[in-house]
Amino acid sequence: MDNNSARRLGLAVLGLVLTASATPQTQSIPRTSSGRPDLSGTYDVSTLTPLQRPIELGDKMSLTDEEAAEVAEQERRRMANRNAPSNPNRGAPPRGGDGSQGAAGNVGGYNSFWIDRGTGAYQIDGEWRTSILIDPQNGRYPTTTEARQEAVRAGLGRRPQNDGTAYWLEAGLDNSGPYDNMEQRPYAERCILSFGSTSGPPMLPALYNNHKRIVQGEDTVLILIEMVHDARIVRMNAEHDPPEIKKWLGDSIGWWEGDTLVVETTNFVDQPAFRQGSGNMMVTERFRMQDAETLIYSFTVEDPTVWTAPFTGEYAWPRSDNKVFEYACHEANYALEGIMKGARLLEADFRGEEPEGIVNPTR
Repeated sequence: MDNNSARRLGLAVLGLVLTASATPQTQSIPRTSSGRPDLSGTYDVSTLTPLQRPIELGDKMSLTDEEAAEVAEQERRRMANRNAPSNPNRGAPPRGGDGSQGAAGNVGGYNSFWIDRGTGAYQIDGEWRTSILIDPQNGRYPTTTEARQEAVRAGLGRRPQNDGTAYWLEAGLDNSGPYDNMEQRPYAERCILSFGSTSGPPMLPALYNNHKRIVQGEDTVLILIEMVHDARIVRMNAEHDPPEIKKWLGDSIGWWEGDTLVVETTNFVDQPAFRQGSGNMMVTERFRMQDAETLIYSFTVEDPTVWTAPFTGEYAWPRSDNKVFEYACHEANYALEGIMKGARLLEADFRGEEPEGIVNPTR
């Protein structure tokens, strides 16, 4: 048996394990005219369950009812505190931020109005999960390869902290910085890909905009992502495109294994939406209905250039009556224009010059 056949056999066995508990509910699942489970609909995937399990929980895969209730209560108190009226007489944050967590050192970012992380952990087959990752057993990423670790070490310290100045100039980085032109900015900042791996694959929850809509056909399945309106197209019973054809969301092909939709994705760009991976990544996803109102989404990620072993996760997608509205990412691109103008102002300040064609509000 070659390596590829062994990999597919292993994933098929894992798929049987992940779908075995769904059998008693199959009679209540909506189906298409061809008899397939009808996955079409909108799902709200927000959850307080973390992707990786907290280290202190070890191999503990599930929470008690009391522990799950405490997770929900902690979030309720946190949101109540964030929603409390702020002091209108408070001073401005220090230049460059105060160093705490938050946008640019906590100088300002989304307030709680925009945040939608969910109200509790999720359940699968009656168990409150402690993490989305279930394999390895500790619910955490496998160790990375030596080559990946070396690349990370080489990148550490390459850029100084953002303290509100033209920092790459002050550091003597030969006038080449991350704000020199718009194409150097991250994909999400340019609204090319979602913030985080919401479109993936793997498709994960994020801080907000956690709705996903599935439109299912016999030959094609569309998955519309609320965040940055990514749209994944899954070609059913097809072959992958040639490996030299790279795509923002990879090349996804699908097939049915019983009542489970299986989707395999390859051909990623060098920096995919799931930033921990690389262009060599392969993701195998499974979509099954636990009952008429809950889809169970599972995924296995393989990338031998990044991790020493594959890893698997799963979490629940409850159906939602909400609609997926247009996501106006930059609202006519004013934000990106402001980023570039701000960089020119900082550079002019550093050189003691007057910025050409830009009014400096500090003078």
